[in-house]
Parts: sequence; C-alpha cells; structure tokens
Amino acid sequence: MSSLDRKHKAGLGGEAALLVVLIVALVGVPGALYGLNTLGHQLAPRPEGIPTGFWPRSLGNFTGIMPWRSTEITLVIIAGVVLLALFVLYIVMSIRKGRKIVKHDRAAVKMASLKDVAPFTEKQVKAKAARFGIEASDTTPGVMIGRMVRGGNTLYASWEDTLLHIWGTRTGKTTTQAAPSIIEAPGPVIATSNKRDLTDLTRNIRAENGDVWIFDPQSVANETPTWWWNPLSYVTDAERAMEMANNFALGSRSVGAKADAYFDNAGKDLLAGYLLAAAVSGRPISQVHSWLSHAEETEASVLLLEAGWLKEADSIGATMALPDKQREGVYGTARQMATCLKNEKIAPWVNPAGPDDPRPQFIPEDFIKGKHTLYALSKEGAGTAGPLVTSLTVATATAAEEYAATQPGGRLAVPMLCVLDEAANVCRWGNLPNLYSHYGSRGIVISTFLQSWSQGVDVWDESGMKKLFSTANVFTYGGNVKEEGFLKMLSELVGQYRYTSVSTSRQKDSRSTSRQDSTDDILSVADLAAMPKGRAIMLGSGSRAVLLRTVPISDRPYAAKIAAFEAARSNPPAPTPAPALVPEPVVEQVEESVAQPVTTAGGGNRWSSMVKD
Repeated sequence: MSSLDRKHKAGLGGEAALLVVLIVALVGVPGALYGLNTLGHQLAPRPEGIPTGFWPRSLGNFTGIMPWRSTEITLVIIAGVVLLALFVLYIVMSIRKGRKIVKHDRAAVKMASLKDVAPFTEKQVKAKAARFGIEASDTTPGVMIGRMVRGGNTLYASWEDTLLHIWGTRTGKTTTQAAPSIIEAPGPVIATSNKRDLTDLTRNIRAENGDVWIFDPQSVANETPTWWWNPLSYVTDAERAMEMANNFALGSRSVGAKADAYFDNAGKDLLAGYLLAAAVSGRPISQVHSWLSHAEETEASVLLLEAGWLKEADSIGATMALPDKQREGVYGTARQMATCLKNEKIAPWVNPAGPDDPRPQFIPEDFIKGKHTLYALSKEGAGTAGPLVTSLTVATATAAEEYAATQPGGRLAVPMLCVLDEAANVCRWGNLPNLYSHYGSRGIVISTFLQSWSQGVDVWDESGMKKLFSTANVFTYGGNVKEEGFLKMLSELVGQYRYTSVSTSRQKDSRSTSRQDSTDDILSVADLAAMPKGRAIMLGSGSRAVLLRTVPISDRPYAAKIAAFEAARSNPPAPTPAPALVPEPVVEQVEESVAQPVTTAGGGNRWSSMVKD
C-alpha cells in the first residue's frame, strides 16, 4: 500500500465516531431547539413567556411547557430547506473538487513548513540580494520555483543560487520553469535547447529591453545567419584549447558510447593543438577539420612554433610520427570529435563572409553588459552543432566570470542567468559540476534541466552527476521519471513520518485494543514516479523537502502579452499584393518606357529583424 493511501485511508475509528454522534445528540440537537424556541418567541412572543434555563427551553416542546406552534413549525421547515440546499451544494462542490484533488498534496503536511524553507521566501531572497549589492527589482527577487502546497507561500532561488532540475517529458518544465525564468531575469540570459518552443515563448518580450541573438546552425527555429561568432576568440591559451576539445569530444559522442582510453585522450590532445594553432594564426575554425583530414600536413605545427607554443607543436609532431595505423586511429578519433566543423550549414555561423562581412559579430564581453538574450539551439544525432553550442555557452559564461572579478565584491551587479535546457543533449559542458558553486558566488545563476538522472550520468559519469546534485543550491523534481535508484534516493531525502496503527481484537466476552508506532516514507518510490503535472518537489540547501504547486506562464503577470505574441506568430499578416498594372492608353507618339520593379512583401524570415546591430 502506498504511504499516501495508508495515511489517508484511515478515518475515524469506531469509538471516535460513536463519541462524535453522542456529542451531536447531547449538545447539538438541544442547542438547535434552544435557538429555535428563542427565535420563535422573538418573532411571535408567547403570552406565558419562555423558560430561561437551557434544558427547559430546549426540551419544552416535548415536555408540554411550550407547545408547538405554526411559527416554530415554519422555522423548522425553513431550516430543513436551508440545510438540504447546503447539503446538495456540498455534494456538488465535493464532486467538482474531487476531480481536482491531487493525491500527493496529502503529503505536504508531513514535509517542510514555511519556517523550514525561510531562506527561499521572497523577504529573505530580497534581503540576500541587498546584502550582496545585487540589483534585483521588486518583480524579480529571484528565480520563482513555485508556491507551497502547505500554506501557499511563493518560494524563490536567489540570484546567487545555482539550480538543477530533473523533469521527465510532458511535465511542464518549459512553461513553469525555463521560460518564466528567462522572461523575469533582470540581466543577460543564455538559453540552450533542442526545440524552438522556449525561444518562441520568450524572444519577443526579451527583445523589448535588449538585443536577441539566436544561434541556429541546424535550423531548429528556421533562423538565418544574420550574425556570426568566432569560436576561436575563446582560445587564448593551451588550457582553453583543451577545454574546448573536451567539450567537442563530449558533444560528438553517441549516448552510452564508451571511449577508448588511449585514442580518446590522444584525439582530444591533437584536437586541442589544432584549435590553438588556428587561434594563434587567425585562421577560421573550419581550418581545423582540414588539418585533421591531412595527417601529413605540417602547417599547424609550424604555426605553433612561430607563436612560441613549443610543447604543443612537439605534441602534434609526435602524433604525426606514430606508426601509420596508430596515427590514423588518433586522427580518426579527433576528426570524429570535430565532425560538426565540416557541416556546410554551420560554417556561416562561425566564419565571416569575407573581410567586409557587414553582419555583426557576437562579442561575449559586450553581450554580458546589457539585458541581452542569447539562444543557442541544436539537434542531437549526426551532424549536431552541440559542441559549438557548448563552446558558445562556455565562452559567454567565462566572459561574465572575468567581468564579475572586476566588480565590487567579485560578483555581477546585475546577475546573468544560464538556462541549460536539454543540457545532456545539446550542451555537454564537461567542467560544469566543478563550476557550479563557484559561478553562484559570481552572480552567474546556472539552471540545468535534465530528463532523468541517467542523462547526467551519460555526460558526467556517476561521480560528476553526484557532485552536480550536491553543489546545486536548489534541486527540483517535476515527475515522470521511472528510475528506481534515483527515486529511492529522492524518497529518502524527502524523509519519513511516524504514525500509530491501532488494531482491535474481539473474543466472546471481551475486546482488546493494541497500538503500535511505525514509520513510513512520506513519498514512496511509486508516489514519486506518479507525481502529477503541476506539482514539484524542491530540495533547497539547508532545508527540508517541500511540495510546490508550479506557476505556469498563463498565471504570470505577463500572460496576456505572451498570448498576444503567440497569436501574432500563429497568424502573421497576409502579404501585401503587388499593385495591379493598368494598361496605358494607345497614343500615336510612342514614348520610351522604363520597367518598374515589383516588390512582393512577406518573404524571408520574419524573425531576422529581431537581431539588432
């Protein structure tokens, strides 16, 4: 039996029910008769008066002291009709309420109280922001998580917290968590995703206060490359080159694929060397794949030597000197890691279109200083641009980190939000678990979304996923996950409650009652697997687990504005027809005519104008 069923199947025991009936019979009925006779006397006074005592007045209709009159009978009928109407109303409301009852809400009383989660209330979140000098408006004291089922208070993650969310499919994570946090963020935002819904919900309202940049090399949102970004601008030394190579390796690897210990490390080292060579020589990143495709080409090694990177040049030379089969294994591994660089659709997004390219270049150092928004979109599978999405995210977050170091207190005055939706699919950031706690102290709020615990293990392995879970200041679970190990761990963290079970045994002439104290999970594995949409569990640092009602966009202050944007997107204005050509009257003198071009409205990508120079 589910712990929720056990707690609430037991109603009043037989003895308790009998006690209630006795109280109603001995006190409730006489009290009602007392009021009836008092009101009847007020409406139609009895010539002989009425008794002053409680019991004589209550029972006078039956003892003959106060005979029944039409006044009292009418009042009894009216009271009966009112009670019947209230009873019918109660039944109707119960039926309606029964349809909306969320079984899991019963557990809320056994979970955290408002005092337990005080650090996440609006008052304390605002106080924390003020204490650290973070500029946060009254409307956005932090990242709203939801409202407590127990009491209805709204809980927030502060602008120095980092968040981890595990929500299965179709649980409302986009409309209740990811999209609202983007809209309400007071500063710059980075958002990654493999679908366009997050972008469509938030881009228009974010564009009201800043520039919108959409990195969409795989046409997830049908964007055109109206701007470009140089990934190698991030590669300023060998350490960053290796970090980018590691992210390329993670992003290009199939889910569940096991890497060869030797070739994987050697391939990453080779790719890092070529990335550094392209960066120090001012070559485009597409040159890296060309070098990897020609193992005999020594240009990269020469460029590194000329730039003073002797060890990196030697490393490439050593790989080129390996036996043919071994060398091809290393180069093949590195090419697989950099396979996205040969995708022709990706090239315009990461390379300038010649020396006079009129398109604006994305500069992370400029982006982080305004209320701008960057959407980095990619698909999974063959040809994925995930490694570049990760690299763009890392470069922007690093720019924010370096800028924060120059600010008072070492943190951003206006925090930056990083919403890593579908992180395990399109933004496999290898070093993320190590940076979680550090970024929070810099005013960089990272909010990572996964569909399951195993997704995180595929990217960061078990120890990395545990580190990510432990260092996140706020963890939420939104349901639809069926991994027993994860759910068992979560059930233990939610905790247990104590209850008393009563059993009665009857014999011929006697009855005995026994009581036993027991404990049970507040939410069992089965309860957590069946978590309904609209509910979420939150685990905050130093706080007990709390059950929350989620707040979708439709219940936020800007709901009407979002609906209007959605309606406009779904029903774009009809193209303006070209003016009709009216034939000129025929005249004797033929004048030289000049053909006028006809412009047809409605062509191109209607969103491209959202990107500002």
